[in-house]
Amino acid sequence: MNVYVRDLTRELARRHIAVDVYTRSQNPAIPRVSGRRRLGAGARVIHIPAGPEQPLNKNLVFNYLPEFVTRVQEFAQQEGLRYDIIHSHYWLSGWVARELRARWHAPIVHMFHTLGYSKNLIAAPEERESEWRIEVEKQIMQFADCLIAATPLEKSDMVTAYGANETKIVVVPPGVDRRLFRPIPRAEAQAHFGMPPNHHMVLFVGRIQPLKGIDTLFRAMKLVIEQFPNWREDLCVCIIGGDPSDSDETELQRLYQLRDELGIGDLVIFMGARDQDSLVWHYSAADVVVMPSHYESFGMVALEAMACGTPVIGADVGGLSFSIQNGYNGFLVPGRDPQALADKILLILKHPFLRDQLGEQALRTTERYDWYYIADEILETYALALSTRSAPRALVRTP
Repeated sequence: MNVYVRDLTRELARRHIAVDVYTRSQNPAIPRVSGRRRLGAGARVIHIPAGPEQPLNKNLVFNYLPEFVTRVQEFAQQEGLRYDIIHSHYWLSGWVARELRARWHAPIVHMFHTLGYSKNLIAAPEERESEWRIEVEKQIMQFADCLIAATPLEKSDMVTAYGANETKIVVVPPGVDRRLFRPIPRAEAQAHFGMPPNHHMVLFVGRIQPLKGIDTLFRAMKLVIEQFPNWREDLCVCIIGGDPSDSDETELQRLYQLRDELGIGDLVIFMGARDQDSLVWHYSAADVVVMPSHYESFGMVALEAMACGTPVIGADVGGLSFSIQNGYNGFLVPGRDPQALADKILLILKHPFLRDQLGEQALRTTERYDWYYIADEILETYALALSTRSAPRALVRTP
């Protein structure tokens, strides 16, 4: 979600549209207003103190939303700001948007990124989202002027599970920064990491959480090595992720234990979090990116990998079912099925020509998802929201 907001903001700034991104301050050392250099002229991030200035569980953050609203309003009033559009992201910000609309009289365009109901369909008991979150999501779908769904499946869930009005739901997928995520010759990317020319990398990128299905990947790699034990010296499984604010320490320890129990401790490397400038090299060096998730609202990692010319194997769930075209830019496999996953990994490792062909086709797939085109669709949605609101249009902040 953070990547989505950043990249959309950058593209809007390139078009000379002023954007303020309000977020709860998690670190008092960070300047209250920042981002112009990274986001572009006219775009900025405003860090609003509300509650302890430290990372908090999302359910605890809800308790500080009234304070957040008050301080956002104070900041805007001090600077004489009014806005044309409130574009809120995730259920917490949707709640905030309703309070701000009452003051600013600007229409709300909302994107959930994940839905509590959809996650709960497959989540373990300890991972289930609260009924309160689902109730707030239901309220947002009633009061928002426009809703953005990442996929037709998400739109269907909004209508059937939440009773949303489908006429105000627009399907717009996330974009990918094709200036950053671009093909680097595989040999060059491998040399960047000091990898031997004949080495093979299976790559996972994402949060360390049970929903990501990393245990399925480990069991699949056990099957791969059982079939081809000679590959042990020339194969690695790289796990990128582990930001403390996004990941589950208990799950990380479980995965360490599972790796050792399966006898693949020499294959699996936990690399921790990596910034996006580094990710482009990892994607390009990998033979394949694997996404064995139990739930993905869209799966931006798949787009990033494909923009680097790397095929993706993903579970046939959520947004992955739309971004991965089975047999064209990668493969879809049943969720929680190590054998099916192992079969597709083996297919790519054994046939370099197939890997290259899938990668070339994956790269072509991402042309439609360039932020230039996605931003066009977002701006059309803003125009729709403005046209359906009876309130007078507010003045936009000028750069």
